[in-house]
Amino acid sequence: MKIFKSLVAAAALGVVAMTVTAQAEEKGLVGVLMPTKTSQRWINDGDAVKSQLEAKGYTVDLQYAQDDIANQLAQLENEITKGPKALIIASIDGTTMADALQKAADAGIVVIAYDRLIKKTPNVDYYTTFDNFGVGVLQANSLVKGLKERFPDTKPWNVELFGGSPDDNNAFFFYNGAMSVLQPLIDNGTIKIKSGQMGMDKVGTLRWLAATAQARMDNLLSANYSDGSRVDGVLAPYDGLSRGIIASLRAVGYGSADQPWPIVTGQDAETASVKAIIAGEQYSTVFKDTRDLAKATVELTDKVLSGGKPEGLDEKTYNNDVKVVPSILLTPVEVDKTNYQKIVVDSGYIKPEELK
Repeated sequence: MKIFKSLVAAAALGVVAMTVTAQAEEKGLVGVLMPTKTSQRWINDGDAVKSQLEAKGYTVDLQYAQDDIANQLAQLENEITKGPKALIIASIDGTTMADALQKAADAGIVVIAYDRLIKKTPNVDYYTTFDNFGVGVLQANSLVKGLKERFPDTKPWNVELFGGSPDDNNAFFFYNGAMSVLQPLIDNGTIKIKSGQMGMDKVGTLRWLAATAQARMDNLLSANYSDGSRVDGVLAPYDGLSRGIIASLRAVGYGSADQPWPIVTGQDAETASVKAIIAGEQYSTVFKDTRDLAKATVELTDKVLSGGKPEGLDEKTYNNDVKVVPSILLTPVEVDKTNYQKIVVDSGYIKPEELK
């Protein structure tokens, strides 16, 4: 009898397992393409999207392209052949995917651009991101606030500008948002761009590479600040660039009593940069909670694949040069030394021991 009951129990467990597997198979495959593992935030994004989709019963194929455009296109082509119900894509270059996405459209695959707009194609169904113009506004306001705090008796403030990767549509929103705040201060003489370098064609940083930002900051310092003048602030749109800029500044003596750190902004609340904020090297960052973005993206995907109609989408802001892409826009938050504990530690985004 005991053996019989054990067999029945085992059979019941088997039925449950088969039912769960069947449900997952019924939900179908979702392909998730992320740009790189060199940035902590994309690792966080990929993990969050994958785990949340799997919790809803989907099978997930997560791929990273290591910032190689050809590699990501190959991953996309390969993913389409697997017959996914949806593709969630954080593109490296959002202008290169039109041909592949036509194949996805022909196969009835739902395409969601994740935090980076896919351009020059009608075959992107939705876009999930943050208020990227607002990110730039936060960065610029933080820069000005820091300049007033640290250098109240200095006018004009010497500021240098950095932009993101020119092949990332978001970089232009970040820059334009920041300049909506900074340009009036440049025009009235409160801020001076000592190098004269302005505009994304001059300040953009291809692939968001820290080494590229560091090399450019080296050049800016040697060409414009060898006369004994001081850099008071640097607009940096991403934490990786911020750390490269800080390394360049440190190499010529910034961070001492005689030469205090300039106000350096950032984005993504990466652990290394939050540590730099605590140390007083970086002034601020902009936190975009990838858990919230992943949740919004997964809920959108599930609703669409379940036959529902998404509500409350922004249908004005993001034109990809072919159409306005219906978008979900989340709200970014400024993080500095006064609130990092509450925003990124108490929320569980960064563990306390990671900041030691």
